[in-house]
Amino acid sequence: MSEATPRPVRTVSRPALLTFLGGVGTVTGSKFLIESDRSRILIDCGLFQGFANLRRRNWEKLARDARDIHAVVVTHAHLDHCGYLPRLVRQGFRGPILMSADSARLAAIVLRDSARLQMEAARHANEQGWSKHHPAEPLYDDADVEKTLTYFDPVPVGSKADIEAGIGVTLHRAGHILGATWAHLTLEDGNSLAVSGDLGRPGHSLLLPPEPFSGADVLLMESTYGDRRHDQEGGRADFASVIERTVSRGGTVVIPAFAIDRTEVVLHELAGLRSNGVLPKSVPVYVDSPMALAALDVYRDALRGRSPELRPEVLDQGPNALSPEPFLAARTVQESIAINRSRGPCVIVSSAGMATGGRVLHHLHRLLPDPHNSVAIVGFAAAGTRARENRQLPLRTGP
Repeated sequence: MSEATPRPVRTVSRPALLTFLGGVGTVTGSKFLIESDRSRILIDCGLFQGFANLRRRNWEKLARDARDIHAVVVTHAHLDHCGYLPRLVRQGFRGPILMSADSARLAAIVLRDSARLQMEAARHANEQGWSKHHPAEPLYDDADVEKTLTYFDPVPVGSKADIEAGIGVTLHRAGHILGATWAHLTLEDGNSLAVSGDLGRPGHSLLLPPEPFSGADVLLMESTYGDRRHDQEGGRADFASVIERTVSRGGTVVIPAFAIDRTEVVLHELAGLRSNGVLPKSVPVYVDSPMALAALDVYRDALRGRSPELRPEVLDQGPNALSPEPFLAARTVQESIAINRSRGPCVIVSSAGMATGGRVLHHLHRLLPDPHNSVAIVGFAAAGTRARENRQLPLRTGP
């Protein structure tokens, strides 16, 4: 080769860079950024929740310019995995947001409710003057959410979806809530990354277990419950016992329940107790949460469409799987207030699941002083919440 002949240039792809922007040191705020030579992909985009020092992190400047992120992949519709999306869009993100079709429907419900709460909190702070910011503003508002929804790009579960040239993602069933997936990302250099999101337990009452892990160069796995074993049958027996004892003494059972999935699981358990006579047909079941009822509509559509995520035995039950008749929905404030006029034993399922807010607080305030009544905590309760720390609220499950 002569000196005048140019040497061939060899291009070598640099290894992709993985940055943890949340979901580390705490179970909320999941955000994992993958940066390659050609793209920046964010896996999950959640809000930090819990103690004030965690919530303040939602206001901090993101470690990367939102305008430089090409796409977001969302594993599922819980707020700690999708709740930062409108903030990201407000900061300039304009790429596709990929997730399953059911996650897209549920995420729309979650984000609209989150914006409403953000706006109510800001309005209350301005009226009462308790914020150090003047005026107090929401993290995001209705307009931010509606703009965010236009970037939603539902993709089929189990099929590879192209994000950029040479970069694709395949979503696999995770069994956590309806539409939940774990994500398998393949990069242009041939390397791959799998992100678990939240994985459901094999004993979920409604959903099939997660699809098996199929291999990747890097695996990110969240493990909120990684240090314990769940006694599925023992928990079910305890729940039935609380229902039976409370109803027998003429009391009311209040069940703080997460609006998405936990409400459906509770209704399924109550339907089973109705069918075996533990919960008499004379005892009404109320669901008092507009958000939970909106999510319930999505689950019922999945039942009618015979979703492959649902267990075969649940599909065979049809609508009865989620409807312990007599079942009464309280969507409006007036319908919620009307529950107070109920005489005799009943069951009230209401959010928020950790008793941090929502309509359930009104029911707890009204019913807790009476020892005939019970409160059943049926889900994870973070430190600092009423469901976990009962100093503020004397939670009980009856004598």
